[in-house]
Amino acid sequence: MTELLQEGDHVRGAVINTAQRKIRIHARKAVVLAAGGFANDIERRKALFPRTPTGHEHWALPPSSVSGDGLRLGESAGARVNTNMASPVAWAPVSQVPHKDGSIGHFPHIIERGKPGIIGVLSNGQRFVNEANGYYDYVTAMVAAAPQGEEVASWLICSHGFQRRYGLGISRPFPVPLSPFIRSGYLKTGKTLEALARACGIDPNGLRSTVAQYNHHARNGEDPAFGRGSTPYNRKQGDALQHPNPCLAPIEQGPFYAVKVQPGCFGTFAGLKVNAHAQVLDSSGQPITGLYAAGGDMASIMGGHYPAGGINLGPALTFGYIAARHIAGITADEQEIDHAAHR
Repeated sequence: MTELLQEGDHVRGAVINTAQRKIRIHARKAVVLAAGGFANDIERRKALFPRTPTGHEHWALPPSSVSGDGLRLGESAGARVNTNMASPVAWAPVSQVPHKDGSIGHFPHIIERGKPGIIGVLSNGQRFVNEANGYYDYVTAMVAAAPQGEEVASWLICSHGFQRRYGLGISRPFPVPLSPFIRSGYLKTGKTLEALARACGIDPNGLRSTVAQYNHHARNGEDPAFGRGSTPYNRKQGDALQHPNPCLAPIEQGPFYAVKVQPGCFGTFAGLKVNAHAQVLDSSGQPITGLYAAGGDMASIMGGHYPAGGINLGPALTFGYIAARHIAGITADEQEIDHAAHR
């Protein structure tokens, strides 16, 4: 979709580019913008994402076609993008995966961070977060803690035993071979922690000190620095067979492995401002007749917070349904909700 068709203040349809030609589609009732947000819009990332001065310091997981088309079309009709969010982006920790053909894939680190026997460290070798918290929380902490002037990145560190049991990033547990991931450079390895640190560009003394301190407490199932394993969410991410804390085990026996993790995302939170019927609003807060938005093109109903997994999906389904009902004129439920809200 490249253009909205308008008559005065009304949106009447859209212009669609196909492989053969442009097609003008005249909508009988309305247009719904649901193009996924702006995860791959370099200029908007540059403007809105923290620690992203060129727009390229980010590894988005959505397809490249999720590039902000819906937001630009909304703006062309007089809409505004709501950037007043706790975060404009639905962060995800991502590692870059080199493929044989020279291309680079992206892998989201969702599960292994909560397992016992792994830590995340910055270039100074120090931990910065409860690794068993949510993926959004991990990246938020990484962005805040990475030394200014340096690349925003961290390393997930584990032992050989951990990798063989749980996997590390896209390198799968036993019996999947490890050697291809080491040869490609995806995994860094070292017989000692100091050797691993040098392979990663991490301060060796910092890493050695951090692991020693972590191990001292992990043997007793404790993490006084970050409280790992202290919440039901943490413990669900762990290993129920590990006692006394399912999220903690010492990192002791080499060889050791590491994977570099950088900021990425599952989607975006900043989006077009809408009302309770999913109608897109103009700069004065009035609905633009014939224009609706849902999914990533709609501003986050959670205000840019990430209370649980799927926070982009649930609102997309809900407001797509609400938009369709309103467009079709089926408003009984909505009128009841409006009445209840104004009692």
